[in-house]
Amino acid sequence: MDPATAARRRPRWVRPAVALLLAATAALYLIDVAISGWGNSFYAMAVQAGTESWKAWFFGSLDPGNIVTVDKPPFSLWVMGLSGRIFGFDSWSMLVPDALAGVASVGLLYLAVRRLSGPGAGLLAGAALALTPVAALMFRFNNPDAFLVLLMVAGAYFLVRALEKAGTGWLLLAGVAIGFGFLDKMLQAFLVLPAFVLAYLVAAPTSLGRRIWQLFAAAGAVLVSAGWWVAAVAAWPASDRPYISGSTDNSVLQLAFGYNGLGRIFGQGHGGGGPRGGARPELPAGLDFPAGRGGGFGGFGGQTGLTRLFTQQFGGEASWLLPAALIGLVAGLWFTRRAPRTDRTRAALLLWGGWTVVTVVVLSYMSGIIHPYYTVALVPGIAATVGVTVRELWRGRAQLVPRVVLALMLAASVVWGFILLGRAPDWQPWLRYTALALGALGVAVLLFGLERLRRIAPAVGALGLVAALLGTATSTIATAATAHTGGQPSSSPSNGRGMRGFGGATQSNVEIDRLLQATENKWAAAQTGAMQSAGLALGSGKPVMAIGGFSGSDPAPTLKQFQQYVGAGEVHYFVAGGRGFGGSRGTSGQITTWVERNFPSATVGGMTVYDLTKGK
Repeated sequence: MDPATAARRRPRWVRPAVALLLAATAALYLIDVAISGWGNSFYAMAVQAGTESWKAWFFGSLDPGNIVTVDKPPFSLWVMGLSGRIFGFDSWSMLVPDALAGVASVGLLYLAVRRLSGPGAGLLAGAALALTPVAALMFRFNNPDAFLVLLMVAGAYFLVRALEKAGTGWLLLAGVAIGFGFLDKMLQAFLVLPAFVLAYLVAAPTSLGRRIWQLFAAAGAVLVSAGWWVAAVAAWPASDRPYISGSTDNSVLQLAFGYNGLGRIFGQGHGGGGPRGGARPELPAGLDFPAGRGGGFGGFGGQTGLTRLFTQQFGGEASWLLPAALIGLVAGLWFTRRAPRTDRTRAALLLWGGWTVVTVVVLSYMSGIIHPYYTVALVPGIAATVGVTVRELWRGRAQLVPRVVLALMLAASVVWGFILLGRAPDWQPWLRYTALALGALGVAVLLFGLERLRRIAPAVGALGLVAALLGTATSTIATAATAHTGGQPSSSPSNGRGMRGFGGATQSNVEIDRLLQATENKWAAAQTGAMQSAGLALGSGKPVMAIGGFSGSDPAPTLKQFQQYVGAGEVHYFVAGGRGFGGSRGTSGQITTWVERNFPSATVGGMTVYDLTKGK
């Protein structure tokens, strides 16, 4: 049945149900979206710079003077920066685009799943995505992950459209979406490509030769859509653009395949001018590596292995429906093993199940920097796999085996949710027992009573969904109602604020803010590392130079460059006490030493401030 015919035959309840799903998602993500303030102040600082300088906007610079970039490509900053230019820069204008990306992701996931598996599967997939805690976390936050998910889901939607009639144009659009995903978070966007290639190579309704050349053409689309900005940065004279933070040679490609690529997978250092090759960096006061975790600035994610995504750190983020998805995927592939090559259900399983499996393996075995919120990229795969398999198994519920698999999926979801809720025993303890009781009833009816109770089969299905989704839904609502700040936010109800001091702006210092607001220089102040200088820039509304970029270890500016800026009267103050992983070593240490020796200091708001317009 072609999509147009299917649309005409679609039940009347579908459109109202979709409208309700999108409206509820919008309410969940948009209501009180500014509760987190600047969220990750590191990215907020760059968004602020982009609203003041188009050059900073294009490169993703940390300040409008374009000294150094953030350590990611700028796609998400482009969107948030444009919003800030249109509506004025504040927390609301910065975070609303991320929330809207979440609503769009849910809508696109519904459309993609529906085209291969029907509206019921699409609605369940969309709801599962919306009601996963890490999704509510990232779609109400200013990290790049919100737009990464949107672009990957868009790529999957275009791929599904290509699968229908082997459409080259749709396949090229899928490549463009993933290419722009690279411009959002580099190689993480490519995690879905194995599933895309497998699904199309197996199921597209055309000859093998045509499938192969179409995939090569799509690879070209990925390269062009990702490479144009990389080429523009490479062609731009290095002396006239910011330093590419996190790279060792001021190169986007080195950043992509080093710090943000192989370094993430194999734990090869933390990029920039600081320690690499597994060396243990110097952390700011108040931070330390948790015991038993690796060096190389990795280790935030605990030990590697297939159990990582179920640990205390990761489990509550995205794994609520992961056991059910894996059970359903195995069963679905077994049931469709003899289906025709172009079978739509198997194509859907290859696409969404492949997305899930590849992402699970990579996240489980990454030995470099990994944060629990990275699992948001896994959620669409889990949600769609659950939607597709539940729908197909429910259609075959008259037979015993599909009912048994459904019961296993429900039991796995409820038991795992019970365990996850038990990790925060003081938070709404009644929920876990309610979900367990409802789940036990649903499993019992599926196994022993469904044939006798056929008239209430819809009610049984609804009961199972409530039991399976109760834990993740309530945790998601709690996440949305909690303020999150810093570089490692968590969606757990018991730990909503993230790691202290890591990427979160310090509390506003009124005296420092007033001092900087009175300046007219190109840079009101300079400070080592963006972790604290972001607070100065956001609090005062004035340009602040983050010496050494995020970690303070990038060689930008050099001592000679900084001396030239000071000699030209372009930097008014140097604020001591900046946080960085470079410590007293490298360029930032040289600049600090030079300032301390040559300029008078004063205490302002409890901080030591050097006036760079006056010599000793």
